Amino acid sequence: MSASPGSQQRTTWHTHYALMMLATIYVFNYIDRLLISILIEPIKLEFGVSDTQVGLLSGVAFAIFYTVFGLPLGRLSDRIGRKPVIAFACVAWSAMTMLCGVATSFAMLLLFRIGVAVGEAGGTAPSVAMVADLYPPRQRSRALSVFMMGPSLGAVLGLGLGGWIAQTYGWRTAFVVIGAPGVVLGLLLWLTVRSPRPPAPAVSAAGAAQESWHATLRGLLRTPSFLLITLAGTLAGIMGYAIGTWNPSFLIRSHGTSLQDAGLLIGLGGGISATAGTLLCGSITDRLVARDPGWQLGVPLLACLISVPLGLAFYLWPAGTAFHIGSLAIPEAFLFYLGFSFAATWWAVPLYGSMSHLFPANRLGQATALFAMSLTLFGVGLGPIIVGGLSDFFSASIGKEALRYALASTVGLYVLTALCLLLAIPAYRRQIGAAAALPDAASARA
Repeated sequence: MSASPGSQQRTTWHTHYALMMLATIYVFNYIDRLLISILIEPIKLEFGVSDTQVGLLSGVAFAIFYTVFGLPLGRLSDRIGRKPVIAFACVAWSAMTMLCGVATSFAMLLLFRIGVAVGEAGGTAPSVAMVADLYPPRQRSRALSVFMMGPSLGAVLGLGLGGWIAQTYGWRTAFVVIGAPGVVLGLLLWLTVRSPRPPAPAVSAAGAAQESWHATLRGLLRTPSFLLITLAGTLAGIMGYAIGTWNPSFLIRSHGTSLQDAGLLIGLGGGISATAGTLLCGSITDRLVARDPGWQLGVPLLACLISVPLGLAFYLWPAGTAFHIGSLAIPEAFLFYLGFSFAATWWAVPLYGSMSHLFPANRLGQATALFAMSLTLFGVGLGPIIVGGLSDFFSASIGKEALRYALASTVGLYVLTALCLLLAIPAYRRQIGAAAALPDAASARA
């Protein structure tokens, strides 16, 4: 492993400005991605499509094309630099989001959503790699925690703002209004952000600087801790997308909340809690990793184990009202959800951060892309379907409470996530230790 460029730089206000821009773009990445979920009913009404077709639009098609284009765009960012790829991708997915608002048929809408997926495939992995380029290792998890607020804030703004615009002005206007800021943000990133130059990897006897993507892929897959980390992130992603899809329905079916109140509780309450957890996670991870690099995986391991009882309590607690905030009834179970959403987000920042410690700069974008591809393909593709299938299976004997037990069953995926991380820690420690020893050996020879 070689240090990324950021490890040789000191941080300035230009560094923090770049992080702010990347974080803002990532928020709109998730707003554009999640907007479709709040617009399902008016889209179905206008085009007369089935739930299966909507599932193709919102999940499977997005996941497939995101996955297909993720690795090539990650490789491109390793070759020409992060900023141009991110800027172009941001403008592209935002423009495609706006075009969704002028679609005259379901097939056209599906085509534009595929365009959103292709654009977003060039956003996450290069952005994570650019954060690693900008910040030295001792500050990297804290910087990534700021960046990783995107999913939480995107859910709050995408569901809340998108729903209000759609209800007031129509679903087409929601796509246009929500997509427009991303075009501006992409141009601002290109014109105003100073980024590290494209990394210049050290040339080995094997010609690593010019290695083919086949050779890069083989190198990534031969890293034992990387495979376990990717599996852990994929399992956590399946759980995350499952609960993100079904939590509002769970509150409606099992706790009698209205659709509006369920969206408010999950989007606002859960989103704020998850954002706070993400920020705190980065700071704690950096402090513990300074003592022992194994904490890069140890922090998410403990968080997953803490999340399991909180998740089970949320899904299995009987219906009942804890208190009211105005006319909003707060279910007793929701108090457990605040703790669950706070802890259940702690896997993302350390696992993305681990990529920057495992791989040199010329492989970092590709490694992060491969991690994000697996998380998205299986998370978006399998998470909602697993819970839906279990709910249908349980419904014959449990009835309307079937979804409660389907969601409770999937909480066990966090146990498997923790097990993968436990198995990965020894190999991860060895690789980080070996990488740290190389500069010391070189200094001794000098």
